[in-house]
Amino acid sequence: MHIGYKLMRGCKLTFPIFMLFFVVFFLVLHFNNIDLPQQNTGMFNVWVLFRIPLLKVSLTQILLLLKILQLYRQTEIRRKMCELGKETLSGKILTTGKNFGNFIVDDSHKILYCYIPKVACTNWKRIMYVLKKGKPYIDPAAVPPNAVHQTKALKYLSNFSPKHCTESITKIRLMNYTKFLFVRDPFVRLISAFRDKFQPINEPFYKSYGKTMVKLYRNQSHPPKTHKEAVALGLQPTFYNFVQYLLDPRTEKYVPFNEHWRQMHHLCHPCMLEYDFIGHQETLQEDAEELLKMLEVENEIKFPPTKNATTSNLIKEWFKTVPREDRRMLYKLYKWDFKIFGFKRPDEILDS
Repeated sequence: MHIGYKLMRGCKLTFPIFMLFFVVFFLVLHFNNIDLPQQNTGMFNVWVLFRIPLLKVSLTQILLLLKILQLYRQTEIRRKMCELGKETLSGKILTTGKNFGNFIVDDSHKILYCYIPKVACTNWKRIMYVLKKGKPYIDPAAVPPNAVHQTKALKYLSNFSPKHCTESITKIRLMNYTKFLFVRDPFVRLISAFRDKFQPINEPFYKSYGKTMVKLYRNQSHPPKTHKEAVALGLQPTFYNFVQYLLDPRTEKYVPFNEHWRQMHHLCHPCMLEYDFIGHQETLQEDAEELLKMLEVENEIKFPPTKNATTSNLIKEWFKTVPREDRRMLYKLYKWDFKIFGFKRPDEILDS
């Protein structure tokens, strides 16, 4: 396992974490009864540490390191969220339904999953669906994708009305359940959302969003009524039209972004909650295995195979039609998703 890489991914090595590495390392030495060689000066030779056999490290100690990884990522998120200021940091956990519409709850296993569209959410909803059904667990890959997107297929934290769930009970769930989410490079996620919702014929999304894009940014006072008609006339929304829509201050004047392109930190509130696990789409299979171990179901449930059609390698190609100034404005709109979740600023897109 690439423990060092995982611990450092998306984070800056600070002095406390540097010291934490040493504390954990010496704990490993202690439990394995490894004596450190001494120099004449009374100080041990640091370079000798690298010759200590890694086979001495037990599975329990490896799990401890992975847990530290998650704790550090969680701490970094909260620290960076503080930079957002008073507008984002409410100072308390908000328990109204509108704040937790993306939280799936499993009371039997004491799990809360904040799903983010276009970040493997279908497969994680399959996992939650299987857990909800109970043992013997069925294969998540056998669950039809459309089934888990039905409103009643899963329990959402926002579905619990005051009659059935007091505010204190909601807080108990938020504080004590195992909470996890998965995140993705924000620009790659936007490309994935556009490809999924506007490239194929999708009448509901065209009616709600695409038609507006064609009217405002393709100068069509009477845009085609259907997506199919728009495609036939060569007037379907382009990726640049989509970017223009996101940057237009009128878009969020009355309602928030659709969840498929709403900022990840707005959906899952990492400033208010301490997550036990935050995975990345970029290392999905590896992170999925770690999470299933944390949930103690790794021998009974396997994460479904995933085909990732949209990768970071495609960013340059997609942004060719977007002027540099608009790219920079888009980064500003999503910059906290980059910063909070440890994604590198896309210099090749913003500075070229």
